[in-house]
Amino acid sequence: MKVLGIDTSSKAASVAIMEDDKLISEYTINNNKTHSQKLMPIIENMFKLNEMSADDIDLISVCVGPGSFTGLRIGVATSKAIAHVRNIPITIVNSLEALAFNMSMTNKTICPMIDAQKNQVYTCKYSWDKEFLLKIEDIDVKKVDDLAQELKSSLEEFILIGEGVDLHKEVFENIDNVYIAPNAHKSSRASSVCEIGIDKFKKGDTKTHYEVVPYYIRKSQAEVQYEEKMKRLKEDGK
Repeated sequence: MKVLGIDTSSKAASVAIMEDDKLISEYTINNNKTHSQKLMPIIENMFKLNEMSADDIDLISVCVGPGSFTGLRIGVATSKAIAHVRNIPITIVNSLEALAFNMSMTNKTICPMIDAQKNQVYTCKYSWDKEFLLKIEDIDVKKVDDLAQELKSSLEEFILIGEGVDLHKEVFENIDNVYIAPNAHKSSRASSVCEIGIDKFKKGDTKTHYEVVPYYIRKSQAEVQYEEKMKRLKEDGK
């Protein structure tokens, strides 16, 4: 079974192709170009280099969020389009789960962090039980300083991962029981999305292209501003 993995939840765009237990190809670009500029060229080049096409793909595994609102929409829309045309099933993966999977078999509690703006991060906690990644805390939006104090006051050891770490490194780097993941493991990787997706497929946890939607957690800043504007206009009209 060949799986196409897509992750556009962060600044980096990552695409991978995996066949059963073998990673065939992975392509990650972390630059200032938008996901609309990066994603399709990555997919097209990957197919070309591997002498494949979308017709060879049996499953799509896509990261649905939380993360960049625009990035998530592009990644999800691309996955849905490919799946719709070729009637391919989809497995959905959350971005923090995919990041945590990068730190395989560590004995520390994994705390992935994705920027949520306004000095906040999307975060939760995971741990490994032998070969199984277990979620031990639900995804939430936390203030960076509150999260730092929470980790500092714990008796556990934590390893931080994700682009949110780089944005707030100075807050966490001097906490004794907190470790920052190496750069090679810190960013989103579509190969992790593929592996999680394969496991979900084996459990029968798949979606059709109609069912897949981005996982935002909260409203975008644009939506908040629009609602505030409409509220003011309504009040002014009274």
